[in-house]
Amino acid sequence: MHTPHSRPRVAALCAAALTFSGLVVTGVLAAQPAAAADPAGYQNVRISEVTSSGNDTVELYNSGQAAVSISGWKMSDDSFSAQSFSASAGTIPAGGFVTFDSPKGLGDADKLVIYTSGGTVVDRVEWATGKAKPAMARCGGDGTGAWVTSTAVSTFGASNASGCPSSLPAASRVRINEVTSDGSDTVELFNGGTSAVSVGSWKYLDGDTSHSAASVSSSSPSATSVPAGGYLTFDSGIGLGDSDSVFLVDSNGNTVDSVTWATGAAKPSAERCADGTGWFRTATTATLGSANSCAGTGGTTGGTTGGSTGGSGQLLGGGGSLTSGCTPEAPSGSHSAPSGTLAWPGGQDVTIADNVCAFTTSTGPEGRDVSGLAFDPANPSVLWAAKNKNWLYKLVKSNGKWIPDPAWSATGKQIRFSGGSGEPDSEGLTVGGNGHLYVTSERDNTNNTVPKDTILEFDPAASGSTLTPVHQWDMTSQFPQLNTGSKDDANLGFEGVGYVPDSWLTAAGWADPLTGAAYNPANYPLHGSGLYFAGLEWDGSLHVYGLNSDGTFTTFGTVATGKASVMDVTFDAATQRIIATCDNTCGETHTLMTVNTAGALVPDVTYTNPAVMPTDNLEGFAIAPASTCVNGLREAVWSDDGIYGFGSASSSYGHALYSGTFPC
Repeated sequence: MHTPHSRPRVAALCAAALTFSGLVVTGVLAAQPAAAADPAGYQNVRISEVTSSGNDTVELYNSGQAAVSISGWKMSDDSFSAQSFSASAGTIPAGGFVTFDSPKGLGDADKLVIYTSGGTVVDRVEWATGKAKPAMARCGGDGTGAWVTSTAVSTFGASNASGCPSSLPAASRVRINEVTSDGSDTVELFNGGTSAVSVGSWKYLDGDTSHSAASVSSSSPSATSVPAGGYLTFDSGIGLGDSDSVFLVDSNGNTVDSVTWATGAAKPSAERCADGTGWFRTATTATLGSANSCAGTGGTTGGTTGGSTGGSGQLLGGGGSLTSGCTPEAPSGSHSAPSGTLAWPGGQDVTIADNVCAFTTSTGPEGRDVSGLAFDPANPSVLWAAKNKNWLYKLVKSNGKWIPDPAWSATGKQIRFSGGSGEPDSEGLTVGGNGHLYVTSERDNTNNTVPKDTILEFDPAASGSTLTPVHQWDMTSQFPQLNTGSKDDANLGFEGVGYVPDSWLTAAGWADPLTGAAYNPANYPLHGSGLYFAGLEWDGSLHVYGLNSDGTFTTFGTVATGKASVMDVTFDAATQRIIATCDNTCGETHTLMTVNTAGALVPDVTYTNPAVMPTDNLEGFAIAPASTCVNGLREAVWSDDGIYGFGSASSSYGHALYSGTFPC
């Protein structure tokens, strides 16, 4: 578990609130009063793909957790004359799709508006000439990603990922970030990209379809561009209602982003937590033109996005009662994500994946400190977990939750250093090529002011309730900066570890730092079939080791991740990437590392967590193998080192594990 290191630690708990970034609107069509009650969950339905290539097909996606009836719904194009349509199904399942062919045709440059049977605007999108050929699709997340021209038309009724281009335009990183409807009616934009974006000629609309679009520059003449990582504000010239919406459209007529809010939710403001990527919530103080405060209450629409995990786990964001039996710990160490971070590419629905207070032990009666996670590559139905206070767990699924395997140990197994002594401060965990568990330790908890940065190898088939290492490698002397007599500094050592097979390193062309030539595993005959990448919390670097069968080790140097800290490390064969994970110290992010043309390991892309997740000390992360994929998605699991969730009385309080999805 990590502690402060000469940095202020602030808990930034941003709960799910208003539906965002999917063009979801709750405004009522002007002069067309609702004739029937809107179906439950309609605000979670979004247009996800559209083509004007002749067949004029539309795809709707349900980002919510329950099916939504679309009986009697209508659509219109730029004439705003609504017509009924016949869809592939009358109900959209949770995390599912329906498609229909437009009854009136769609133009080369056009717009599409979807209404409930009562006339409420559900969603809308506009496109310029040629942009919907072969199709326009939400890329970077069904229902929420950036609208771009797709590279294929075969994704109707399925995830858009396979039809999305490899790179997205800079304008797609601009997001509505904060909005007020308290009389000033101000809109704030945030640019999460690495270059400035000109927006002076962009336009915006509210949820009243009788209103004409207004340009950003006409509302605020000085509002011309949003700087990289910066903000721009303008006052709405068309007014914003107590419950309303804002659509943002670029100079070519392409929809960029939108937000909707319920009555009173934008007073004093509705703000994203975190900036540009998180969910909207009602703020206690408006922070227009600067970073959002993320202090306030949750909103009322709360839609989630992406595929459902399908288990019976409890969805995040609901209420709950104060747990008993364990003592959660509030998070510390919040900092912003690195520049250029992208939104989570998988589903946005996340479930609680363990039983409350499931990890209390004799050395950790408070139930906290679950850290490293690793799927067993030989058996993906098994998830291994490490608890800081020297315990390992073999977890299996039961009723949609990960529980200790009673056949291995219903309460976990305690681990020791070589000789059966001490209490390893076990943080990282990986499964080696031999099927053994490799665990990192920062300290001996019986002497926690002194670092003990070690990697320990355990045979999971060994009998007994206590495991001792088959081998142990001690690298403590390499990190004198941690040996200051301070337990906080000693606690900033090896936080994660990942086994990386030689086969990938050689195929990727990794250059051996010790020879300067292409890595040749035969030069290191005792190291096994791969190398081990240990993540150092102190500075976010990866340290590469060959762990030899005679108890010695080879040091291959360090790899910069571009992150302030690393909490977990994993190799994902499906994406062919090493993933360095950081908790709220780095804005809850995952950096995928690849080998460049020079043979060096470098950061490739960085993703945030799903926006619905709490901003906690989420120190463990694992992705299931591609062999488990269903409908283009596989399971991703996070562990909360403090079991805090969204805090006291929330449904996530006292839970350590969260389950979501990641693309195959």
